Amino acid sequence: MNNPVTSRSLIYLAAPAALSAMLNNAFRVIDQHAVQWLGVDAQAAIASTTFVLIGFFAGYSIISSGAIALISRSVGSNDIMSQKKLIGNALTGAAILGVVILSLSGLLAPWTAAMLGLEDHLAETTEVYLRWHALFCFPQALAPTIDAIFIAYGRTKTVLLLQTTASILNFLLNPIFIYYLGYGIGGAALATGISQSVAVLLGLFLIIRTIKPKTRDYFLDDSIQRIAKVGLPMCWGTLLFAGVYWALLNLVISPLGPAVNAALGIGFSVLEGFTWPVFWGFSMAIASLVGRYLGSNRIDLANQAIRLAFRMMTIAGVIAATVFWFGAYPFCVLFTEDPEVLRQAVLYAQILAFSQLFVAYEALAEGILSGAGDTKTILIWSAPLNLLRIPLCWLYAIYYGYGSAAIWWVINLSTILKALGKWRAVQKGKWRSLDI
Repeated sequence: MNNPVTSRSLIYLAAPAALSAMLNNAFRVIDQHAVQWLGVDAQAAIASTTFVLIGFFAGYSIISSGAIALISRSVGSNDIMSQKKLIGNALTGAAILGVVILSLSGLLAPWTAAMLGLEDHLAETTEVYLRWHALFCFPQALAPTIDAIFIAYGRTKTVLLLQTTASILNFLLNPIFIYYLGYGIGGAALATGISQSVAVLLGLFLIIRTIKPKTRDYFLDDSIQRIAKVGLPMCWGTLLFAGVYWALLNLVISPLGPAVNAALGIGFSVLEGFTWPVFWGFSMAIASLVGRYLGSNRIDLANQAIRLAFRMMTIAGVIAATVFWFGAYPFCVLFTEDPEVLRQAVLYAQILAFSQLFVAYEALAEGILSGAGDTKTILIWSAPLNLLRIPLCWLYAIYYGYGSAAIWWVINLSTILKALGKWRAVQKGKWRSLDI
């Protein structure tokens, strides 16, 4: 653990995490592709609930974000008892949160559709999807914490194995449940739930067999408080991100028509579904390394890893921008036969190409800060600029009439500002001496 990180070792750690994130996002991509023959309303429903599900993930991140920071430090300091206690508490906390969040989701499905600004058949389709999701997708509550545990140990290949298993099953089960058995859009949620159940059970088996937490470790104690203290700012940040898009869907995007709604789902899930996971993979690799190096008091190695990752993320950001610009049409045309949806999706991708380098830098900065447990700084630089998107998007897209292009440019500019702010916090270096 105290050996200097090299380009090869960093890629070896980051690549499986990136691929697993890509496969995790592939659930939305597979669903978006699979339901297209149900009509535009089905695609728009999947697109609209994207940010609702991100809101659920925000709740789950209370546990997963805190777990990766604390467990990685315990691994670095070789504190076995602390590792087991943190893992047991994290799994129990994730299960409790999952039950609460999904129960509320099923009960509040009609209200959720209304708050998204959806009406008529589109609202009904969205309600059906959310109810089926609430019934069958409890494994999604446990999966982020299981992934965080393995990443904290640097076992990103295990995470990749779990996600590969789940993604293959989801791809195979979707057409069976949606069309062959006639469950419609609800079948997409059922396919997700079953496929992720298999991966979660496999992950739990590996944790119990290799790390061997004791029964008493699953009983909640002060460990869950430490986890929540670190994880809550990440939860609020992600929840606010989802809430902002929720508001944008209601106030700006839905009023511009279903085509813009569906285009957001395609652009966000398809193109960003292939570029963001690369950034996230490096972010999680750095979070794991920073946490373990801080735990073993090797700040010099943490700094070395960050410098190396910055160079690699610069390359990744430039490649992502190129993919967004030149790959917009060939990728988006695979997910819709509607010409207006395609036009809007291509517009989304080519405008957001201009911020991809900064998205990469922001992800890396978040990995450094979250690995050190400095999640409050991430929230401070994310929350105000995300909130500012709502009035600015409405002002330029609706009031001044510039349409969907204005929304994507506002997102670009706010992303750049967030990246600059988080990197300023990294350079100040307070995270190096943070006590969590």
